[in-house]
Amino acid sequence: MRYDLVIFDNDGVLVDSEPISNRLLAAYLTELGHPTSYEDSIRDYMGAAMHRVHELVLERTGQRLPADFDDVFHARVFAAFERELKAVAGVVDVLEKLAADQVPYCVASSGSHERIRVGHRATGLDRFFGDGRIFSSQDVGRGKPAPDLFLHAAERMGVVPERCVVVEDSPLGVQAAGAAGMDVYGFTAMTPAEKLGGAMRLFGGMGELIDVLLTAADQDAS
Repeated sequence: MRYDLVIFDNDGVLVDSEPISNRLLAAYLTELGHPTSYEDSIRDYMGAAMHRVHELVLERTGQRLPADFDDVFHARVFAAFERELKAVAGVVDVLEKLAADQVPYCVASSGSHERIRVGHRATGLDRFFGDGRIFSSQDVGRGKPAPDLFLHAAERMGVVPERCVVVEDSPLGVQAAGAAGMDVYGFTAMTPAEKLGGAMRLFGGMGELIDVLLTAADQDAS
């Protein structure tokens, strides 16, 4: 394996949560008088920490979201996760392969620790991710596209950035990985390939990821 650490984004990469959370986010913003379509939410907020929602609404309207906005939104999302959330197809096989080959991996997400854990419990992925493998933008204060989260994850895992690869599905995440000096592979299941232009490789199905990693290792060896 070419890399000493594989860093996974969570939403849309490990768990198929983006359709659920963006549907609910668009509906809640619209309910509060900020008309937002599902497509708007994907474009503006996918891969971002919650502070970006507050900042963009304030910038565009001059109005602040309610003080309990995050709590209400997360309560709706977590309830939907319990009913609907599934692991991304093929990701269990990828994690089992990495574990069998003793390749270190972790998750670094713009979502809160609670959001990550709720999603992992609902999908059974919690067996792959103990506390030492979970990193959130809560840990660093600045979410993607700032590189802080990925640099924090690498430091905690004891791996230098240039030996890390990030698996991302959002433009903000790709930007953050590049700013951290890490290689990044773009997962195009939800995001058009042209929007992940900063990724060094693109793949459309999670089952392709191991082959992509092995191909990179073979090219390095040659």
